Amino acid sequence: MRIRKAVIPAAGLGTRFLPATKSVPKEMLPILDKPTIQYIVEEAVESGIEEILIITGRNKRSIEDHFDKSYELETELDKKGKAHDLEILQNISSMCNFYYIRQKEQRGLGDAVRYARVFSENEPFALLLGDNIIYNQGLPATRQLIETYQEYNGSVLGIGEVSPEMVNRYGIIKGEKIGDTLFEVEDLVEKPDIGKAPTNYAMLGRYVLSPKIFKILEETKPGYGGEIQLTDALKVLAKEDRVLAKLYEGKTYDIGEKLGFTMAQVEFALRDPQIKDAFKTYLKGMDI
Repeated sequence: MRIRKAVIPAAGLGTRFLPATKSVPKEMLPILDKPTIQYIVEEAVESGIEEILIITGRNKRSIEDHFDKSYELETELDKKGKAHDLEILQNISSMCNFYYIRQKEQRGLGDAVRYARVFSENEPFALLLGDNIIYNQGLPATRQLIETYQEYNGSVLGIGEVSPEMVNRYGIIKGEKIGDTLFEVEDLVEKPDIGKAPTNYAMLGRYVLSPKIFKILEETKPGYGGEIQLTDALKVLAKEDRVLAKLYEGKTYDIGEKLGFTMAQVEFALRDPQIKDAFKTYLKGMDI
């Protein structure tokens, strides 16, 4: 089945980036000249997605404004003959069809995903979390998961290998390896204690899910941290339906914390043809 819809939860408070996120949504913090959420949207669009639901919260209107047309700015750029900048702005608002809904309370990722039930229209959908940017010059990570879903007819979790000391920060899979980069999921553990994880393969913010997840989420009780955990619902889904885990190709940046965010800034700058040479020179000359 063709997958044309994606959901991006963006209702979190971004407390790890206070005080910046007191007035600016964490999804609008930029990597170079682009808000982090735009990288997520572009990955979805490059993967063939046509409609995107962004789940927001209070004080997140700037996300909607960013993906809307800006008539005054576009008119000013047109007057000044800045055709390149004008094209960039127009592309942002025309990438795909955007929809928005607010998560009324901070009750966890599972609760946020429940808001997408009507949007899904009983179709499978991609779910992209904003805390991970995935750099890939080839096939986008979400596209890799979509193709796996279409081939195997089962929900797909995007995974990566993490160090044993980091398993307590992620949802960890347990399953049988059925290919070089593919697992049949048997169980999932949300943020297991170090030394007690079934594997060190972690879910890294990319999913393609069957609409069956919504009924399960409606029946899911609060779990870890007193929140409705998507992982708990996925555990049930894996017992009732086929769930696969795909080791996708690409470099993942955990931009939900300061180190990963800073690493992304540096490495994206070193890939930027306009500034990479000057930036390399600057880095080599640092004396800190």
